Formats: sequence, structure tokens, C-alpha cells
Amino acid sequence: MPLGDNPSMTLEQPGRRAPRTFGIEEEVILLEPGTLAPVDVAEEVIGELVRTDADGHWITHEFLRAQIEFSSPVLTDAEAADRVVREFRRVVAGAVARRGLIAASSGTAFGAGRSATAPGERYARIEQVLGAIHPDHRIQGLHVHVAVGSRDEGVRVMRGLRPWLAPLLALTANSPCFGGTETGFASWRTIVGRRFTTASVPPDFIDGADYERRVQALVGLGSTLDLGSLFWMMRLAERYPTIELRLFDAQLTADESVGIALLTRALVEAAAAGALPHAETAVHPEQVDAAVWHAARHGLDDDLVDPATASLAPAWTVIERMLDAVRPVLDQTGDTARVEALVERIRAEGNGATRQRAALAQGVPALERLLRRSFSPPALVE
Repeated sequence: MPLGDNPSMTLEQPGRRAPRTFGIEEEVILLEPGTLAPVDVAEEVIGELVRTDADGHWITHEFLRAQIEFSSPVLTDAEAADRVVREFRRVVAGAVARRGLIAASSGTAFGAGRSATAPGERYARIEQVLGAIHPDHRIQGLHVHVAVGSRDEGVRVMRGLRPWLAPLLALTANSPCFGGTETGFASWRTIVGRRFTTASVPPDFIDGADYERRVQALVGLGSTLDLGSLFWMMRLAERYPTIELRLFDAQLTADESVGIALLTRALVEAAAAGALPHAETAVHPEQVDAAVWHAARHGLDDDLVDPATASLAPAWTVIERMLDAVRPVLDQTGDTARVEALVERIRAEGNGATRQRAALAQGVPALERLLRRSFSPPALVE
């Protein structure tokens, strides 16, 4: 259940002094050891968690019976985010281990097995609409919500962030494998997701009214059954005042999920203030969309489109420019050290896609160990 649809949630409006509130959604895939194929036991695992003392209130189904989704409460700081994400992973890892299985946080699963659609009329409708696309729709994401003061501010943020989606994707790509093979893409999840009616980069809306008018016209077309099935890389939530960034692959570790959420909050703040640099041609839809495909293919292993110049530049030059733009916000929220440590780790060890490929080069058992160890460190597993 998306964070924006959680009826127990309220989000305070962002102010000039208080940092913006935010929320994290993690989608997890349950896998069989050895094959790393999906196993349809999500309903059983969720049922166990809600009957225990574990706080499973925001743990629920996703599209497939092998998937679990976690929606955080409203968060204000890194410590709270770290606590709830680690606790979610701890209880899920324990419940799954008791069944002899693995919980993994990856944009796609390595194994070739399929998973049945989760129960519910809406999911059944989506399956019917997807047709032959449905068997490939085995993807998991990290979604980050950040509070905005109005729909107009939300659109202003979207306009500022559009040229920076590709560098963000390159930094967080974590789905190199699918159907038992290495795809050659850093984020195969992104390529699968582009098949939806509304997919990849959102249009360049003028203001909140323009957004409302145009998204309403999409309902009923293709896979857009309702406003909750807009699958752009970012969108405005319908029930609560947030912008939701949906471009991220599910991240291997809790540190990455939390760090990316903090970076996202800083980017939203900078975009709202008009502080994200970009050349005018860098916002042209054809270049933004091509840059996203390029980032999905290569991750950090090739040049990226630099939004400040609209030309190709070394990947880490672009990432450093992004960090420079948001460092004043990170300093204000106290998140500079944590985000910079995350980025330096990715620079040293690679993003999730790089680490998965390195493990797979040693064999499927090594990839299994990476997924298991990354999801919840041994000391935290029940």
C-alpha cells in the first residue's frame, strides 16, 4: 500500500525552519535459496507478522504473491528512518528465514520463476490490462515521499528535478539480472517499467492546475486505471501533500535506502528553491528520456548527461555537481556526513548493480550470500 494511501498518516506542511517530513516505501521479493526464484509466501509471512508483537501495521501486499511492501510512518530525521527501516527488515528476515527462504531488496530477482498476482480486484484488473507484459512485471522499487506545501510547489519541484533523474538512477541502479541471466543493464527494472502507459519521465507540467487537468485525462487509458496507477518516475500524491520519487530500484542495504531518502529530501528542497542547476536544453523531453535510458543501461560505468551543460560528462563529475547543489540543505538538516559517506561507499564499491555483478561472477551462491547479508546483517536477523 503506497505511503500516500495510508489512512493513518498525516504530513505536516514544510516550513522555513523545520526540515521537510518524508516517508520511505520498500518493496521486497521473497526468494528460494539456490535458484533465487520468487516464492509465493508473502501472505503467510504478513499474517505471521501482524499476529506477533512486531509492528507490522505498514507491512502489506504488493502486486505479486512473492512481494512485501513496507510503508514507513511520517519521518523527520535520519535516526527515525534508520530505526524503522532496520526493524522492518529484521522482522521480515526472521519470518522468511523460518521458512527456509531469503528476503531480498533488489530491483529484479535473478531467478527465472514466475509469481502469481496478489489477491484483490485492482490487481486482477492490472493483470488483465498488462496481458503478455504481466509475466515480466517482477520488479521492486524504493519510493520516497517528501512533503510539499502545495500542488504548485510540487510541480515546481518536478520541473527542477527532471534533468537530475538520470544521475539519481545511475547512483541507485540495482537490477542487473532477470530471468536467470545478466541483462547488460544496470537497471533492468527501469526498462521493464517503461512498458506502462505512463512510464519513465513525467511531462513538464506548468503548474498544479495543469497537472490535475492532464492526469485526469489519462484515467481509463491503458494501464492507468486510476490516479494511483500513474507510474512516472515521480508524481504528486493524491491524498497527502507529498511528491513521490519512484525511480529508485530497491536498494540492497538499509543504509542505502535511508541515505537515498535523505538525499531526495535535500533535492526536493533545493528544487523548490530553484537551486538545482541546469542548462535550458537539458530539460528537453527527448534528452531527459534518452539520458534515463542511458543511465539504466550503464549506471555509473559510463558518462552521464550533465544537467548543467546538457552534454556528456564523467559520471562522478555529475554526481559531485548534484551533491554540491544540495550540500547547504544537507548541512541544515544535519545529514551531510551520512549522505556523503553513502556516496563515497558507492564510489569505492559500486552501486547495487555493480556489486551484484561482481558476486554473480563468482557464481549464484555468492550472489545469494550478498542478497542475504545485505538485506539484514546477521546480528539483526532473528
